Amino acid sequence: MPIKLVNDLIAVVRIRGKVNVKKDVEDTLKMLRLNRVNHCVLVPEKPEYLGMIKKVKDWVTFGKVDKNTVVQLLEKRGMLTGGRNLNQSSLKSVTKYDSFEKFADDLIKNKVKLKDYPQIKPVFRLNPPRKGYKAIRLQYPKGDLGDRGEKISELIERML
Repeated sequence: MPIKLVNDLIAVVRIRGKVNVKKDVEDTLKMLRLNRVNHCVLVPEKPEYLGMIKKVKDWVTFGKVDKNTVVQLLEKRGMLTGGRNLNQSSLKSVTKYDSFEKFADDLIKNKVKLKDYPQIKPVFRLNPPRKGYKAIRLQYPKGDLGDRGEKISELIERML
């Protein structure tokens, strides 16, 4: 059976902290670069990443992210090494792209990866969501953990 290639990007946001986390789960969170609460990473929808997300599903929320949300993440929370903000001119100097829209489009299509540009930090530091979380111990839709699907964009917009 041929493997179906999916051109989707998954946003993973850490919801819960470090207390009572098993060693293997903690290691997986480190591999995903989710070291603190309210940190977000963008990963391609590949079996390797899906297995890691499944392992840490009780500490994170995740879902397929759309282009508009990726653009907002890059514009508002994108950081360069040295603590500088990512803006239009710095994006052009660091990458070959002259707009956030084109860069986000190629990120979603897996033509480029954030790790191809070491000057851009792969982790987005977000605020706690406006109006708070429902429950950080329950799975979505009753709580905030686990797979949200397309609804992850709503949470990220509340956190920007």
